[in-house]
Amino acid sequence: MSRNRTAARPRRQRRRGTAFSRFARLAAIALAVLTALPFLLVPLYAVVNPPASALMLWRLFEGRGIAHQWVDLEDIAQVLPATVIMTEDGRFCEHHGVDWQAVQQVVEEAGDGGEPRGASTIPMQTAKNLFLWPQRSYVRKLLEVPLAYWLDLVWSKRRIIEVYLNMVELGPGVYGAQAAAQHHFGKDASQLTAREAGLLAAALPNPIMRSAGRPGPLTRRLAQRAEQRGRIAGAYIACIH
Repeated sequence: MSRNRTAARPRRQRRRGTAFSRFARLAAIALAVLTALPFLLVPLYAVVNPPASALMLWRLFEGRGIAHQWVDLEDIAQVLPATVIMTEDGRFCEHHGVDWQAVQQVVEEAGDGGEPRGASTIPMQTAKNLFLWPQRSYVRKLLEVPLAYWLDLVWSKRRIIEVYLNMVELGPGVYGAQAAAQHHFGKDASQLTAREAGLLAAALPNPIMRSAGRPGPLTRRLAQRAEQRGRIAGAYIACIH
């Protein structure tokens, strides 16, 4: 009897080992698919408008609604992409997805005890909004950087800013220039003024806390600075024309 129990124990251990190995293989396959999927979707989204973003789904899971309406870039007031590029990514037309000059400057400022700030480019932010998650982590950055390079390689600069302005969060549950223009100012994105573009650009880093429609003193101050930058965009945004 004891010999039977002794023989049965290794069989149970082998079965547990086999089940664990199967689970590990399935988990590895699932992880590989999830990692590869964004890279496979990028060529599709070069010609097909994304129906939603990972950020939208994340916020929906948190209990927020989704206000979103796609509009082509030519149906967005030109002052908005000019202001956003000059505020968020001044070298947008020069780099190829990641601005290493900005990264170096951030590192130097941090070493000198300056106020910490990000160096995310518009392609990096587009990759994050479309495919990744909002919480900061080294894992997200490891995915964000190659995705930004891939976006810049496959899409035109004009397509990048078009997708960015249509998918970016611009208020609680509000995504894209059209929904934001209607929500904050009661008008279409094609009718935005330089001041309103500045307010939207000022809200971008924290659209949950900063309201473009009801700006506080800090948002108004940042909006004025963004508006001034948008007015001198000129050759800095030649790549989107």
